[in-house]
Amino acid sequence: MSKSENPLIIALDVESTAEALRLVDSIGDGADFYKVGMELYAVAGMDFVSQLSSLGKKVFLDLKLYDIGETVKRATQRICDTGKVTFLTVHGSRTIMKAAVEGRQRSATKLLAVTVLTSFDQEDLADLGYLVPVSDLVELRVKKAAESGIDGIVCSPLEVARVRLVGGPKLKLVTPGVRSAGAAKGDQKRVATPAEAIRDGADYLVIGRQVTRAADPRAACEQILAEIRQPV
Repeated sequence: MSKSENPLIIALDVESTAEALRLVDSIGDGADFYKVGMELYAVAGMDFVSQLSSLGKKVFLDLKLYDIGETVKRATQRICDTGKVTFLTVHGSRTIMKAAVEGRQRSATKLLAVTVLTSFDQEDLADLGYLVPVSDLVELRVKKAAESGIDGIVCSPLEVARVRLVGGPKLKLVTPGVRSAGAAKGDQKRVATPAEAIRDGADYLVIGRQVTRAADPRAACEQILAEIRQPV
């Protein structure tokens, strides 16, 4: 990503396409990349993804695909065949990642592996039976992703520096759990500021409530961009 490229991906975690389109309109040229997650996808599906694309916006389809390999392969192929999705997420299991890569075929869609959700902490991992530090599990999944032909990683900004070191310069690193100093953390547990995440090697930042619930969403985008570009 060039220094002039906008690194913000705005999370359209809303209940309707009408609300999503109002946000896109209010943000204007403050951002050109939008995340469509499970909530909005359940309401609007690929029709809305196509609508965003027709508006000249890039789409990060955050479905975190996870199923038997053949199902993931076919779902990935159907999504990629539309030509409307820039980034698509899958779970960071080796079998899942390899199936998604096979299903993607020659599509330009980039596949991103989810390492550990940014709403998870050590206690959550222990509850799932993972008796290792969060950082160790993230590192393992990054290595498996690189071996599987995955294009990028979704990870906490607290792990992004290590992920960049382990995964190398070619992986696209996308970090949710990013908040400006003083902004509410919401349901995220492993967070950092936008400037910190970019400094540590992130390519893109997923921003939700700080922008989508702002009185002026476009101004909120511009404020975050100013923070990122401010000299250290």
